[in-house]
Amino acid sequence: MAKLFRIVFAGWIAAATLIVPMAPAQAAAARIKDIVNVEGIRENQLVGYGLVVGLDGTGDSLNNSPFTKQSLQSMLERLGVNTAGQNVRTANVAAVMVTANLPPFSTQGSRMDVSVASLGDSKSLQGGTLLVTPLLGADGEVYAIAQGPVAINGFKAQGDAATIISGVPTTGRISSGAVIEREIDFKLGAQSTLRLALRNPDLTTSRRIALAINDFIGTPTATPEDPSTVRITLPRGFNGNIVDLVTDIEQLVIETDQTAKIVIDENSGIIVIGKDVRVSSVAVAQSNLTVTIAENPTIVQPAPLSNGVTAVQPSTNINANLSNTALAVVNESVTLQQLVDGLNALGIAPRDLIAILQAIKATGALQAEIEVL
Repeated sequence: MAKLFRIVFAGWIAAATLIVPMAPAQAAAARIKDIVNVEGIRENQLVGYGLVVGLDGTGDSLNNSPFTKQSLQSMLERLGVNTAGQNVRTANVAAVMVTANLPPFSTQGSRMDVSVASLGDSKSLQGGTLLVTPLLGADGEVYAIAQGPVAINGFKAQGDAATIISGVPTTGRISSGAVIEREIDFKLGAQSTLRLALRNPDLTTSRRIALAINDFIGTPTATPEDPSTVRITLPRGFNGNIVDLVTDIEQLVIETDQTAKIVIDENSGIIVIGKDVRVSSVAVAQSNLTVTIAENPTIVQPAPLSNGVTAVQPSTNINANLSNTALAVVNESVTLQQLVDGLNALGIAPRDLIAILQAIKATGALQAEIEVL
């Protein structure tokens, strides 16, 4: 049976399957609320270690998970059951890690969702119930207590000769499964100054935010400190506190700015070109060498009544095809659309565009930053 091998050589080869150009429009307009984070308004990550019980034989094997066995014995001792020196055998318990994000300004007694993930060799958490689990912050303090039935998104069914797994049955979630016991002491309304952190740092955008705020208030209230920070000071005589001030300005619309950048993800083959990318006039040539190797082995039989053996005689056909592309000119572009049109006019396959963009950048003709993920 013939085997066919195909090898493609190019000037540079990179896996590129998609180019996403941004529309050559004016600077994008956005609300200040959508492009900044306000100091003090943030979530806090919590983590805890607990036990899930009630599993139908899909829990941890205690011989392979000593931490589960120790935790089970410690819990039973606190409940007045002494299992010291006993050989505990159960497959209905699993050790889990419990994680949650404490919402900003959460009050004591309110609830939040928690995520549960198996720590040992449990097969599934389906039907399990999380026992009381303290959730700690980075400072080691307990901020919430989690408990409740675990809901999973996957399942596992196993027979003697086949197994079906859908999703991840060893992770789950408990809706409103944690009660907040400690509040974070931060009073936003008592602040006299506040910082806005830009989600995409940029000097021009930072300055535009400050100018828009000052024009709206009528006094020099906002100051751009760096590309990612704008400081707001509560003006004298303002009828309200800092919360009222932020509420007034977060609906202001400004035009955001960005640096000229090309982002390349070689793993997924995606190229994203920013709208401010410019290229000087360059000439580009690209050639492909295609080598085709075909194997057609022949079976050779021995002569009748001879002592020979059947043998395989190899037969290989090799063809090489070199396709040349003449030099093509990419004229100096003014807009992103002209740049994309110029590259597409060359008839170059998308897989080679990454290497061509990098080569144009090396010549100094590309006025943009290339970021490879």
